[in-house]
Amino acid sequence: MSTGTHPAGARGAQAERYPGDRSGPGDLDDRVEVAASVLALLADRTRLSLVERLGRGEADVTTLTEACGAARPSVSQHLAKLRLAGLVTTRKDGRRVVYALGHGHLRRLVDEALNVADHQLRSLPPHD
Repeated sequence: MSTGTHPAGARGAQAERYPGDRSGPGDLDDRVEVAASVLALLADRTRLSLVERLGRGEADVTTLTEACGAARPSVSQHLAKLRLAGLVTTRKDGRRVVYALGHGHLRRLVDEALNVADHQLRSLPPHD
């Protein structure tokens, strides 16, 4: 979605629909585009499992491989994509590379997605 394709009036109307939003008129398009990119990365089962595990604390590749059940080279490739997107960070601990989530919003996003899955799988009643 490109911010340049919206007439000025439509962009102004967008800002009015979200009175609590402190961003400028064109910022919603940018935010939606970035959010779609994040969600697309998380649409992969292995990456979602990795982020879920990292939401419980830092881990190295060996721990993450065991947690998600994928082959180590695959886990390394998925971690590289998450790191390139800025969703995970790394630090050295001796010879090991330790991974962590870039911020708590990502953990909460995955937690909520898993809550939705619980509701669908267990036919739980909806709530706010």
